[in-house]
Amino acid sequence: MKTVQLSGSPRASVGKKDAKAVRNSGSVPCVLYGTGEQIYFSVRHIDIQKIVVSPDVFIIELDIDGTKKTGVIQELQMHPVKDTVQHVDFLELVDNKPVTIGIPVKLVGRSRGVLNGGRLQQVFRRLKVQALPKDLPSEIEIDITPIRIGQSRRVSDVVLPGVTMLDPQNAVVVSVKRARGSVLDSDDDEAEEGAEGAEATEAAAE
Repeated sequence: MKTVQLSGSPRASVGKKDAKAVRNSGSVPCVLYGTGEQIYFSVRHIDIQKIVVSPDVFIIELDIDGTKKTGVIQELQMHPVKDTVQHVDFLELVDNKPVTIGIPVKLVGRSRGVLNGGRLQQVFRRLKVQALPKDLPSEIEIDITPIRIGQSRRVSDVVLPGVTMLDPQNAVVVSVKRARGSVLDSDDDEAEEGAEGAEATEAAAE
């Protein structure tokens, strides 16, 4: 996983009044937790904004007035109108302690079904995983090249060393649906029939 550095300043006090003062000064109130000790601090808004607007997930090396910590963003509070960062919760990373986090899904290749006129549908933009910090991937790459009309890739198709997928195994991550004007070959016909059968089985199970 990609790593970035971020500098912070300890907060002398906490509470709504203090948080408002921090924001008025151009910074964002933050808290780091996960090892039994909570550390309250602030970071410059311009620095954290660069990180949160990125589609990537980062391991963040924090320097809080000389105290070095490593963490990941666990929760963000955004302003409902201005869409600016209001508060950040960081989860401290420990080498031998698994962490749960959402990892972005990256689709690569050109689907055979899309080339035949099918419509690509990406259901998950992120997948929830659990892994040790050293095993956390920067992204989950799915090759859509062989996917025909009526076919899909499910959570169960994603296999990464040292990583446990936490979303339902049968959940569809990406699929290619039939669209008006699409051209089916014999393989696509079989794939679509198979997909319909699978959906009917799932519906019956539910």
